[in-house]
Amino acid sequence: MDFALTEDQKALADAAADFARAELAEHAAEWDANSHFPVDVIRRAGEAGFLGIYTPEEHGGLGLSRLEASLIFEQLAQGCVSTTAYLTIHNMVTWMVASWGDEALRARYVPAMIAGEALGSYCLTEPGAGSDAANLRTRAVRDGDDYLINGSKMFISGAGATEVLVVMARTGEPDSGAGGVSALLVPADAEGIEYGKNEEKMGWKSQPTRLVSFDDVRVPVGNRLGSEGEGFKFAMKGLDGGRLNIASCSLGAAQHALTLSRDYMAERRQFGRELSSFQALQFKIADMASELTAARLMVRHAAWRLDQDDPEATAHCAMAKRFATDVGFNVCNEALQLHGGYGYIREYPLERLVRDTRVHQILEGTNEIMRLIAARRLLADGVIETLQ
Repeated sequence: MDFALTEDQKALADAAADFARAELAEHAAEWDANSHFPVDVIRRAGEAGFLGIYTPEEHGGLGLSRLEASLIFEQLAQGCVSTTAYLTIHNMVTWMVASWGDEALRARYVPAMIAGEALGSYCLTEPGAGSDAANLRTRAVRDGDDYLINGSKMFISGAGATEVLVVMARTGEPDSGAGGVSALLVPADAEGIEYGKNEEKMGWKSQPTRLVSFDDVRVPVGNRLGSEGEGFKFAMKGLDGGRLNIASCSLGAAQHALTLSRDYMAERRQFGRELSSFQALQFKIADMASELTAARLMVRHAAWRLDQDDPEATAHCAMAKRFATDVGFNVCNEALQLHGGYGYIREYPLERLVRDTRVHQILEGTNEIMRLIAARRLLADGVIETLQ
């Protein structure tokens, strides 16, 4: 692939950077301190086109590539990692409804989701099914023209403050595995839904995270995305892009940390010299920049593979997510170290960047699962060559 960006792609990145400076950066610390979910700003992101980034144009979205989405999310994350991470989740939910909902379901929900009038949450993880998502236990039983949903989901971003839930539920037998899972759109205020407390998290404080319980929640069969048993396939397709999205958030956080470190080293003096004159610190920031550049290229390469419907795109997305989220956290942590005691206090954004990027190594599939995905493909016959 050609790693040079087109003028249109550069313009998209610039527009996202402008939005990040104008709407996110100035408020990120306040949102973090107060655990505030900035719905008004998220809706303005919809006005800017950032809530339907890769939703197809025929359904009102921008119809951009996953590479272009990565460019946008990297820039937005330099303003606020936590809020941008929620935007990636909403984009995935909107794309799933637009891609696999029927015409009536799309007409009812997608325009409002793209405009930010209806925000979405993605409900896959359960108390007993995190990495082992194929064994989820939330059930949806057919009752005439409806499904009755029972079960619970946990660690759901935006839950309690969003209007649309895309829920993965078992419509097959209890032992039906991945083939027995279906995807259902559930109105967030449907009777029988209860929300747990907003979890007190280490980071990602500008978005609520709650347990969601379903007690005989009734939804029409027409709210199903695709056919029965296709839900897990949709979930995995969503996660390929979702892994690139969260990797891009890590890139943006690391770039912000690197920029802050460069400026701090030029301004801060110790022992009568600028920090930038110490060779040990020069080596440190050079390593940070080198690893960040490698991660960025890896994410963009994986995004290109996904855009090409490459048969090995899943492995590349997994490898890119693992590498970029590890690098993103490490760069932010090293940047904190470069700032010394100042990095540890909330007046500076470094401690927030460290807290916000830590979870990226866990969600969208833990980095241990990313290694498992890559290893399985690498050890399959003839696959090593196709991964090059």
